[in-house]
Amino acid sequence: MSLSLPSIAAAIIDLDGTMVDTVGDFEQALARTLAELELPPVDRGFIMRTVGRGSMHLLRQTLAQAGGAPELLDTAWTHYQRHYADINGLHADVYPGVLEGLAAMRARGWRLACVTNKPRAFALALLEAKGLLPLFEHVFGGDSFERHKPDPLPLLKTCEALGTAPAHTLMVGDSSNDCEAARAAGCPVVLVSYGYNHGEPVAAARPDRVVDRLDALF
Repeated sequence: MSLSLPSIAAAIIDLDGTMVDTVGDFEQALARTLAELELPPVDRGFIMRTVGRGSMHLLRQTLAQAGGAPELLDTAWTHYQRHYADINGLHADVYPGVLEGLAAMRARGWRLACVTNKPRAFALALLEAKGLLPLFEHVFGGDSFERHKPDPLPLLKTCEALGTAPAHTLMVGDSSNDCEAARAAGCPVVLVSYGYNHGEPVAAARPDRVVDRLDALF
């Protein structure tokens, strides 16, 4: 699928690694969770390679990395949710060019939705804390639908909510998850070069375009 910006009517934007650098939040919440379980913290590089497939996936992999028993997962999840809610956004920063890029999309009349694998409540709080929430008509999280990215269902449901055809709805993300979901949904896709793509170059996912800043799309 080729990218034709004049044909775009809406954009679906990923959150972690695309709009906001949230590794610091993950690092803090996971360290506090592991400490309660008397387990050692994991390093930042591991977190950057592991985020993107939802909070439960991140926690399960982190628990294994720290040497915790699988049966600790439910307890760890309870601790993690509490700690993440306490620090959500405090150790996170909006990437350069994001506000300008979103403003340019709105100026072109694009309708905007945020679709993330982060739990929706955390996503809403983070977007609000960073002043981004008013820019979006819809915000959907990893718990909003039966399946999450890389499954195409969240993108297809979001297109329905926006009232736009997938072919005219641009997916903007930072990972192969976003690209895979977009391809399966029939959406054109742009990936940013600076996010969390499991330690792999985003160009390998073969998006329609790679940009270094969100405002470099135009």
